[in-house]
Amino acid sequence: MRVLLTNDDGIYAPGLAAMEKQLRGLGDLTVAAPSTEQSGVGHAITFLTPLTAKEVFDGDRSRGWAVDGSPADSVKLGIAEFCPARPSLVVSGINGGLNAGINVLYSGTVAAAIEGAFFGITSIAVSLEWNDHFNFTRAAEIAIDVISTILATEPPAGSLFNVNIPTKALSGTPDVRVVPMSIARYGEAFERRTDPRGRSYYWATNDPPPPPSPHESDVTALADGAVTVTPLHFDLTQREMLTALGEQAWNLRPGR
Repeated sequence: MRVLLTNDDGIYAPGLAAMEKQLRGLGDLTVAAPSTEQSGVGHAITFLTPLTAKEVFDGDRSRGWAVDGSPADSVKLGIAEFCPARPSLVVSGINGGLNAGINVLYSGTVAAAIEGAFFGITSIAVSLEWNDHFNFTRAAEIAIDVISTILATEPPAGSLFNVNIPTKALSGTPDVRVVPMSIARYGEAFERRTDPRGRSYYWATNDPPPPPSPHESDVTALADGAVTVTPLHFDLTQREMLTALGEQAWNLRPGR
């Protein structure tokens, strides 16, 4: 198996190093990741300026490629230029901080996995709950077991998965739940401040917890201490509206 590993925390992030160590047991591994942290950039790509990249070494051993761009850029360039052959798996992570609920839409980690799925490659994003003392080594052990289980199901090429690991799951035998992504709104608060010149600026505050829900989701399962696996897709079509809108008479005024 050929694997492409990326992230949004940057080529030197400890979560990437921990995941790299575990993935080398799966097969031939190529690493292509942003040269600097790109958290929260979503699915941005570099289009109007050139992309640069350099090979990074640990002593004499090549670590991979540092791409001066976004996580999605790293995947595109990794597949097109740095992988000796087309990979059959793309892994993005381990991210420092969960990517659950609507944060999936902002996440560079998940966007990198989506980019892999665009290419028809099975892709998996992995994130670990924020902690001042991250245990990425243990998280990577859990992640590789989850990834191996997903692959054993032989998902169709281009399948996309989001995996989140809470701190509680790092000890003992963690529970794994396959759950949908929460769509509850949260994280909308800002604190207004004034700079020394009297100008207002705004600082996003810590996200309040999503409102309680009777339906299980990635957010509720993570609160229970379970590792979550969420199958995703990037088709944003609202299919229920296709027929209704398709039956409308579009009475447009003629041009003059």
